[in-house]
Amino acid sequence: MKFKVVIPARLGSTRLPRKVLRDIAGKPLVRHVWEAARASGAEQVVIATDDETVAKAARDFGAEVRLTEATHQSGTDRVNEVARAEGWERDCVVVNLQGDEPLMPPALIREAARLLDEDSAADIATFCHPLHSAEDWLNPNVVKLVKDRRGYALYFSRAPIPWKRDPASATDLAAHMPPELAYRHIGLYAYRVGSLSQFSELPPGDLEQCEALEQLRALSHGFRIRVGVTQNPPPRGVDTEEDLAAVAAILSRR
Repeated sequence: MKFKVVIPARLGSTRLPRKVLRDIAGKPLVRHVWEAARASGAEQVVIATDDETVAKAARDFGAEVRLTEATHQSGTDRVNEVARAEGWERDCVVVNLQGDEPLMPPALIREAARLLDEDSAADIATFCHPLHSAEDWLNPNVVKLVKDRRGYALYFSRAPIPWKRDPASATDLAAHMPPELAYRHIGLYAYRVGSLSQFSELPPGDLEQCEALEQLRALSHGFRIRVGVTQNPPPRGVDTEEDLAAVAAILSRR
């Protein structure tokens, strides 16, 4: 199986400025992401950025870099620009690995590509893991999903879904959680280049704008999203100073 990985690495970040260049265990954050991608077995790994500072830092540690437009609204659009510039074939599988996920397991990156490669009916592949915490299920910052019996996504939401209608205790919100059906989405995507190109040309839809979830644009336009389930979710990404410290602690123990 052959696949590519593109790492969108935008320097501007609202909650944690310049986070992709922040030092973790003696390396910039984005280098840890790049090393995970390289270890996945991808035949090509490209860092896509809109800033020359990031590009220079990436070249210094040996990465292949593409400078992309600064006007992109999402990492997906940045990945699409790279795919076009590289001239990748429409059936080529490309994994979008976010530039703030230094602890993403290489095996999961490869598995995302495999899921899509082996399912000709799917346009996109992604992952989820079972939710066991009612606190996470009720947290709007934790994206939930429901899927059909064949493993395709039905919906993604920040709301607690699915919702058990008649729990034993109707006054306890946590009692509405069906543990056997509750899943947390993992923000790792594999695309066929043809589907990626088509997706990037679509305008944001009402559901996407309502929930601020880009994957709802795909579902609204009939894209089929294959969902893999892992029992071992990847550790946290980096959005805050607290996340940065937590990731640094994990890497220092390795």
